[in-house]
Formats: sequence, C-alpha cells, structure tokens
Amino acid sequence: MSHGSSGTETSEGDLRKTGLALKHDREWDYELDRIVSAVNERDASTVGLQFPEGLKRRGPAVADDLRSLLGDDVHVMISGQPCYGACDLDTYLMRRTDVFVHFGHSPMKESEKIIYVPLFSNVDVAPIMEEAIGELPEEEVGLVTTAQHMNRFEEMRSWLEQRGYTVHTRRGDERLTHEGQVLGCNYASADIDADQILYVGGGKFHPLGLAMEHPDKRVVIADPVNNVVTVADTEKFMKQRYGAVHRAMDAERWGVVFCTKIGQGRWEVATDIVENNDDAYLITMDEVTPDRLRNFDFDAFVNTGCPRITTDDGPQFHKPMLTPGEYEIAVGNEPLESLSFDTFHGTW
Repeated sequence: MSHGSSGTETSEGDLRKTGLALKHDREWDYELDRIVSAVNERDASTVGLQFPEGLKRRGPAVADDLRSLLGDDVHVMISGQPCYGACDLDTYLMRRTDVFVHFGHSPMKESEKIIYVPLFSNVDVAPIMEEAIGELPEEEVGLVTTAQHMNRFEEMRSWLEQRGYTVHTRRGDERLTHEGQVLGCNYASADIDADQILYVGGGKFHPLGLAMEHPDKRVVIADPVNNVVTVADTEKFMKQRYGAVHRAMDAERWGVVFCTKIGQGRWEVATDIVENNDDAYLITMDEVTPDRLRNFDFDAFVNTGCPRITTDDGPQFHKPMLTPGEYEIAVGNEPLESLSFDTFHGTW
C-alpha cells in the first residue's frame, strides 16, 4: 500500500470493513418517528427490523425504543440473518411483517413495505480531506463516497471547489441511490472525466474495487473512520486472483454457486455456465461460506452471487473460487489479460 505524502501512518485494514463496524461509539439517527408514522398509517401489527452485521448489537435497544412508542398491540421482531447490503433483505421476515425496516444502507429496491434508514455518519470529513490534498496534485478530481457519508457529499464537493479543484461526479446506474455513491459491487459513479479520484469512506474494499475497475485512474482513500490516507494498490490483490485462476485451469469438475439472496442472484450467468459445460453443476444456497462448500467434491467453484464472496473470502475456500469472468479464462474461453474485477450493474 502506498503512503500518502502527508506522512500519515497507513494500515492495510480489513477488506470486509464497510465503515459500519466503527472504532468509536456514536449516536445514529434511527428515524424512529418515521417508522412510527408508517406503522400508524398502515395500522400495522407487526414490525420487522434488519441490521447489518456491525449494528446487530444495537438491535434490542432500537426494538425497546420502538416498543415504548408503539404500544403493546404492535409486535417488533429482529432479523438474525446475515446482512451485507441493501441487496440482502430478509425476505422470510419481510413477508411476515406489515412494516419492514432495513437499517444501514440506502434504498435499492422500491417497495411500500420497506423503510430504508441509511444511518448517516456524524464523523467530520474535513480533517482527513485536508490530509488527502497532498495526494491530489491535479486540478480535476472525481469524488465518491459510501452511503454512510452521503449526508456530507455536498460539503465534500464544496470543500474541494473552494480549494481550486474542478470536481467531477455522477450517479451510476439504477442499483445506486445517490450521485457519487459507490457500493462494494458497483463503481459506475467513478466513470467520470478525471484521472484521480478521491474516495471518502471507511475500509479498503470499495476503493480497491474502484481502482480495479478503473485501472487508468489514481484512487486516493481518505478514511475518516480510521483517520488514514492511502493510495489504492491493486498489485497484491491481482496476484491473488491470478493465482486462483492458474490453480483452476486443471479443474475437471466445477461447482457453480447461485446465491438465493434477493438482490444477489445472477441466474442467467449461472445457468449459462452449466449449460455449456457438462462437468459443471449448479449449487443453490443463501449464505455462501467456505465451510458450506467444504463437503462438495469439486475441483473449483464459480461464484455468481455477490462479488465480495470471491474477493473477501476467496483465499479461505478449500478449492479455487472464481468469478464468472475468471472462470472463462480458466477454461480457455478468454485470455488471461482479460481478468477484471467482478461487479453488479443494473441487477436487482
């Protein structure tokens, strides 16, 4: 990982960090009034709450607050299912509640039943942006951030403009809610006319994916959560992916994993691979983990679910776990030079 010229200490960080598993305690706005209004408007008797992993521990307190506001005739339930994004709704609980509240992510699926509460961060982004200036020598800069810091996006843009930068931003595709927003699986908002991009947010995964999808751009990471400025370096990650592809080139039997989570399935991609390879078998599952695949006797796997299953957990699988694009390279349909980052565009 490159060091910023500001001299700040850098750390590799955890690729699985989303910016929600934060080091500091802070108050979040759970928008309880909006939830209560929705319950009253719909005369709801059941409310379902879903939290991302880093905020599950706050679930009981939020449920207690809601109970005190709603009365004894409304039942509040908490989802215990793993939750990694707005694409990962607990459909079982959602079908069994009158109002379903999804905390921690911006809207992706429009529905009258679902209330999205994004839980914006209150961290001041100006100090870390000041440190990032040393890594942004050009006049034109692209600006992106995650849902948690979206409430300060215009403040970030103005801050840069006041310092003489021409700021380029755009909204990606329909999978994205806001202008300048990036997801762990979608970096379309970075498709702008600037050779350098400032990513303001926690974790390394989002900017790493951004740098992979836009290799011609320099991606500067200003992390206001861990107070670190770095420059995205894809070399280590690329070596890991090339290694997985090479190990899979001799595979005879393939397990093609289809994820049944509501916003993460690529059915056509999965079935197309199976239909064109007599030695490929379709495996359906909701939670894709190394332990769950360990009992399958395949030489290699293809993940058609969330790209982060491959990138975050890839080295932990007992056999090579490839993206659909990497699979095409391993079986000889595409050249090794075509290796790229796996992303979702326009899918629900």
